[in-house]
Amino acid sequence: MLKKILIANRGEIALRIVRACAEMNIRSVAIYTDPDRYGLHVKRADEAYFIGDDPLAGYLDPRRIVNMAVETGCDAIHPGYGFLSENAELARICAERGIVFIGPSADVISRMGDKTEARSSMIAAGVPVTPGTEGNLSGLDEAVEVAAEIGYPVMLKATSGGGGRGIRRCDSEADLRQQYPRVISEATKAFGSAEVFMEKCIVNPKHIEVQVLADSQGNVVHLFERDCSIQRRNQKLIEIAPSPQLTPEQRAYVGDLAVRAAKAVGYENAGTVEFLLAGNEVYFMEMNTRVQVEHTITEQITGVDIVREQILIASGRPLSYRQEDIQYRGYALQFRINAEDPKNDFLPSFGRITRYYAPGGPGVRTDTAIYTGYTIPPYFDSMCLKLIVWSLNWEDAMDRGMRALEDMRLQGIKTTAPYYKEILQHPQFRSGEFDTSFVPEHPELLNYSEKRHPSEVALAIAAAIAAYAGL
Repeated sequence: MLKKILIANRGEIALRIVRACAEMNIRSVAIYTDPDRYGLHVKRADEAYFIGDDPLAGYLDPRRIVNMAVETGCDAIHPGYGFLSENAELARICAERGIVFIGPSADVISRMGDKTEARSSMIAAGVPVTPGTEGNLSGLDEAVEVAAEIGYPVMLKATSGGGGRGIRRCDSEADLRQQYPRVISEATKAFGSAEVFMEKCIVNPKHIEVQVLADSQGNVVHLFERDCSIQRRNQKLIEIAPSPQLTPEQRAYVGDLAVRAAKAVGYENAGTVEFLLAGNEVYFMEMNTRVQVEHTITEQITGVDIVREQILIASGRPLSYRQEDIQYRGYALQFRINAEDPKNDFLPSFGRITRYYAPGGPGVRTDTAIYTGYTIPPYFDSMCLKLIVWSLNWEDAMDRGMRALEDMRLQGIKTTAPYYKEILQHPQFRSGEFDTSFVPEHPELLNYSEKRHPSEVALAIAAAIAAYAGL
């Protein structure tokens, strides 16, 4: 069993891993750069080590991180999500230095991180993929030729892309000629690779992903699906488990496809297989070789602690569950509370949190590393809180989500919380029938009024009186 784990991440996911380690009697080691000096993951880990003044460099240096793990007597590294979580070099250096990487092998990360190779692997395994190029495009001329073959609209995608970057929809040849150099440029800057491939654009699909767990003995299970269709510019906003839109037959089908995909590449640890659904057609999109931001809702409906399972698998243990042992109950929603202003084109709203009160009550979970007085730095992702709610049925889960959003107090910055309340009240969302077009097709939901809670008004009055009295 692993004894000491270095967490190569920050914020709420680092804190999530610290908690799992504490429950398993495993020592946790946090790392931090200067902006995270007062971060909760630093305060809560058993040990914490400074890795530089630069906000990002320390989190992105695989060799330095592995050296730190060796120097501090760790036997494993958990990468969380983002940063180096899908970095094959980190996994490779870990193997060279005798450190367990809590994730799949470097080879699998490379294969599934290369979107064209991932497509080829899925085709060989009999998993349906969208029509498109079998490999990378050789240039604009080939792109124009392939697009004419498969028909517009098409999607240009960076081969090494992820997180919604390096992707452009093209609705015509003129659009393609304009977007092609932009995708090349973005891919080169963001991922260090100019390789791009093309897929048929599935218009207004449902975005469904399946959580899988796989051990070193060849056992693979799925933990059912999540619906990630509520998104803006390929960035997920609200996630749901299970999808309120799937029939039992569709649920079983995508679950089996995900297990087949994982087995086809010799996958080990936690991963997510993403699909697009259009009518009755299902298409493989990509595989994320790490724990997902939204793993929380799968934990809520199944009772499986995914991070714990990651650590057990990395320790060489077989899966704790067989497929027939895994059942789901009720519905869970996760709201990504981002430090953004929805009324100002979702402009980031970094700054000091003057007041934070976490919602609670039955079926409510918050994953965060913020607190009153904490300053959200401008160097990282804008997500400051994950609010998760669970209830036995879809209607009650939405109502609980509304109540929890109303309960929460997060002041000093703008957040996406008011926007989510508008979505929760929309008839189409409440019907459980929506796809990836929901957000762009309902711009009117951004016209909400920002009402102040009576407690906020009282605080403002008290502050004004105190200021006046001090004159």
